[in-house]
Amino acid sequence: MKKYTLGTSKESVMKMIPERSVKKIILGDKNITLVRVAAEFYAFQGYCPHRGAPLYQGSLNNTNEIICPLHQYRFDIRSGEVKAGACPDLETFPTQLKDQGLEISIP
Repeated sequence: MKKYTLGTSKESVMKMIPERSVKKIILGDKNITLVRVAAEFYAFQGYCPHRGAPLYQGSLNNTNEIICPLHQYRFDIRSGEVKAGACPDLETFPTQLKDQGLEISIP
């Protein structure tokens, strides 16, 4: 498991990733979508498994589901579970906010 750190402190990460924002990041050879809800961060695969639409162009609803911009499939950002649509669940990646920044673990 490879660990990546974004930012240099908790404060820098909170400023870098605004509340309820959806961001694209590249870690190694992986495109990742990163979402912040309050002080929690969720990382998952960058593209919808159905037709490859970029999830960082999607939106976040009130139940913390990312909505695919192509067919409006919905995925739980915590577990990656598909909630609406006919496709596999998203691959998710563990995150941990530390004093040194946001750590994201990629297999």
